Amino acid sequence: MRSIWRTLDRRLARDIGLVCLADGVVGISYGAISVGGGLPWWVPVLLSIVVFAGASQFLFVGIVAAGGSPIAAMIAGLLVNTRHVPFGLAVSDAIGSGWRRWPGSHLMTDENVAFAIGQDDPRQRRAAYWAGGIGIFICWNLGTLIGSAAGSVITDTDAFGLDAAFPAVLLALVLPALRDRSTRTAALVGIVVALATTPFLPAGLPVLCALTGLLFYRTPALEPVR
Repeated sequence: MRSIWRTLDRRLARDIGLVCLADGVVGISYGAISVGGGLPWWVPVLLSIVVFAGASQFLFVGIVAAGGSPIAAMIAGLLVNTRHVPFGLAVSDAIGSGWRRWPGSHLMTDENVAFAIGQDDPRQRRAAYWAGGIGIFICWNLGTLIGSAAGSVITDTDAFGLDAAFPAVLLALVLPALRDRSTRTAALVGIVVALATTPFLPAGLPVLCALTGLLFYRTPALEPVR
């Protein structure tokens, strides 16, 4: 693992560190919301370790806290996490082979996937994925533990603006990729589809529908080998 940290340049390491910090803040809000909604402190902590998928965890807690069935909450979380299927195809080379597939797949998040696909050099790509995944896992779980402990104090994350941290981080990550015209087209189609379906579909499903934007993405043509 030492080679991973040595491979990262200073700018990339700084960006990954800031994202890990932001995810830790979001983890605090998640832990606080969970405990404030009546769940025991160990439930959000266990979910953060075993599931490690922020959007699905928020959705699960929201459904259960509202009186919904845990089975329904689990199915909803699985639907939201189906976005990891194309993610896995996009970063399979960064994860590696053999035993690395298991921990590498568990550490997959929107953020470290975005960091990985933004690197041209294979070594930087691999280092960005693993450094981001490990860093986010540590900060997210520490944040969840802190938030769970402070759940009786911080019950309204909207008042602190903690709910805005996660989408702000993702927006900052995807902005460089929007320089490509094909990527912009696919993103705009996905946004339109998500906004159009939001009033009619349960939470999480509009995001999956937005994946139809990928149909409008064109892979850059490869240069001929000379």
